[in-house]
Amino acid sequence: MKSRNGHRIGVTAAFLAVLLATGCNRSETKSANKPPAGKPRVALVMKSLANEFFSTMAEGARKHQAANPASYDLIVNGIKNETDLGEQVNLVEQMIAQQVNAIVIAPADSKALVTVLRRAREAGVLVVNIDNKLDADVLKQAGLTVPFVGPDNRAGARKVGEVLARQLKPQDAVTIIEGIPTAFNGQQRRLGFEDAMKAAGIKIVTVQSGLWEMGKANAVASAMLSEHPEIKAILCANDNMALGAVSAVQAAGKTGAVLIVGFDNISAIRPMLDKGQVVATADQHADQLAVFGIEAALKILKGDAPPADQTTAVDLVTK
Repeated sequence: MKSRNGHRIGVTAAFLAVLLATGCNRSETKSANKPPAGKPRVALVMKSLANEFFSTMAEGARKHQAANPASYDLIVNGIKNETDLGEQVNLVEQMIAQQVNAIVIAPADSKALVTVLRRAREAGVLVVNIDNKLDADVLKQAGLTVPFVGPDNRAGARKVGEVLARQLKPQDAVTIIEGIPTAFNGQQRRLGFEDAMKAAGIKIVTVQSGLWEMGKANAVASAMLSEHPEIKAILCANDNMALGAVSAVQAAGKTGAVLIVGFDNISAIRPMLDKGQVVATADQHADQLAVFGIEAALKILKGDAPPADQTTAVDLVTK
């Protein structure tokens, strides 16, 4: 077996296997219960800072730290785009090397980040999961317990879908532009949209991924409009993709004829809501989401028991 740099890592892998078999759980418990000697250093590791949702999240975290400068130091990190899993893994590894006390992470993928987060725990770094929930089965296989702080994406998406359904008729055709298919929050939003459409008797004719990105969603929406001229609405799993869909609908000359919904309530979507180009979105309070995760991490670092998963608010937003 070789690393990305081409060096053999068989001995390291073997050693790690022994370590995991004999001491992983003990070191995890010890590190979770031992408060740091000085002011803790907390790393916030997010997805794409090109997405307004995560830049808002970062700003909220910075404001919280500035208001509590004696409580902790903050390091903010983000990746270039939503699909750059390798870079997010690298960021976690860098935070391990810098010996931060805690990592609060919005993982770009619910499964792919578990391995590096296990390495973080083995190194004595507390991990708190926000926004996109890590896969429960993969965590179990890794012998890892990570508290989650974040919204009920399925319930939020269903609320958005129900608003849209009231403007449609039974048997109308709609499409869904989902996020990254392996991301838990993307899966949950798709399910929430499907719940609402099924309850209203509305047909979903196709589901395709826009990878959370505006440009990709624009191309996907354009193809959908061409291949399915009968569609009455496009349900987008985030507002970035909704913006791409709005542009596609405009280019097709179908503004008003094809309705759009999103999720996140970024500022760029609000003019679209006012104009009726977007029917509804969901606000999961990006400015507070990282703060909730940071506060949970600080409590654990002080010696409190790890909390049960914490569900944060998702509010419906319309015109």
